[in-house]
Amino acid sequence: MKSQYDELMRGMRASVLPRLDLDMIDRLLTDRTALVKEVAGVIQQVGLETNRYLPSEEMQILATAIADEITGVGPLRELMEDSSISDVLVNGPDNIFVETGGKLVKTNKRFIDNDQLTEIAKRLVARVGRRIDESQPLVDARMTDGSRLNVVIGPIALDGTSISIRKFSKVSRTFHDLVAWGSMDERMANFLSVAARCQVNIVISGGTGSGKTTLLNALSQHIGNDERIITLEDAAELKLQQPHVVRLETRMAGVENSGMVSMRELMINTLRMRPDRIIVGECRGGETFEMLQAMNTGHDGSMTTLHANTPRDALSRMENMVMMANLSLPIEAIRRNISSAVNLIVQASRLHDGSRKITHISEIMGQEGETIVLQDIFTYEVDHSTGSGGKVSGKFVTPGLSSRSAVYRKAVEHGCEGYLKTIFG
Repeated sequence: MKSQYDELMRGMRASVLPRLDLDMIDRLLTDRTALVKEVAGVIQQVGLETNRYLPSEEMQILATAIADEITGVGPLRELMEDSSISDVLVNGPDNIFVETGGKLVKTNKRFIDNDQLTEIAKRLVARVGRRIDESQPLVDARMTDGSRLNVVIGPIALDGTSISIRKFSKVSRTFHDLVAWGSMDERMANFLSVAARCQVNIVISGGTGSGKTTLLNALSQHIGNDERIITLEDAAELKLQQPHVVRLETRMAGVENSGMVSMRELMINTLRMRPDRIIVGECRGGETFEMLQAMNTGHDGSMTTLHANTPRDALSRMENMVMMANLSLPIEAIRRNISSAVNLIVQASRLHDGSRKITHISEIMGQEGETIVLQDIFTYEVDHSTGSGGKVSGKFVTPGLSSRSAVYRKAVEHGCEGYLKTIFG
């Protein structure tokens, strides 16, 4: 029965789409109710001509689906409009998942078939000036609302076209929000605020969906208004409020495999633009070397994020990414660069209950032999004996801040040591 219904819907859709007046669609793009009504009239006309009867409820469902397909993301429209959803994940026409509250949940939404799904995916990609077909079946792009879009079609995607959307938050989160959510406590928020204000070089480490960009946005709000800030991103997500901000974005290769601008090229050019601070959305490769050079040559207070599970892993990841620059530097020189450039590593983690926590704020204290010395300033200690409903419970602890700390010295230089004494006693 379901297959007959699907076949009817597919047939009606195939008959209706060619009959739609493009001028009418352009006029009604901003009036969804009128567009649905117009499409329903075309469906009714097709039904009369082809003796295919659709009950009024199912006609309305099809009219709504076609209107959503024309104007946006089809059955994903409601999911994209729901502010509680952070990720929309499509694994073929019948499997649509969302992340809400840190957990993945399957929805009851579906596409009519994989052809409809693929057409919508191609339309989304075309809207941002990109192309996807069998010769180029993978696309990573930024949607017009700022959301990150990844599309994979056949023959690479075996079970139907895959769409992954990381939704762009329209609200800029602050440390106050992170404290309210339990991601950190007030002492940590105050400490990071002082660190950002006093031009401490900060690396935010974490896994996918752990809240790195949210934390980077919150940190950036504590940069002074008298500084020239240049941001470099693969997909522009940072929302800085300062008056002197230059936003740069990488570019993928075009149709003829030309015109690509990599993060490393942007980073090299940025050093010629007289920045006070450089903020890199994410370090993934050889641009890490240029980032460390910038931190070491007068661009104090620069920030970036990277993928790693612990602060110690973040150090190893930075070493590996510098090696990707093919500079043939010895490992000792790379470690000296890291230990002299980076002051703080902030570890963001998504726990098994879906909550996001700042599990470590660690300071690089220098080198002992071949080892970079890390000292934890704050950590999150999980209490394994408590917690109800599968929720993780624990507490944020701190051993205090050493007077040998580079953060402490920078706070003294900027006249902020009083704030640190308030935080640590």
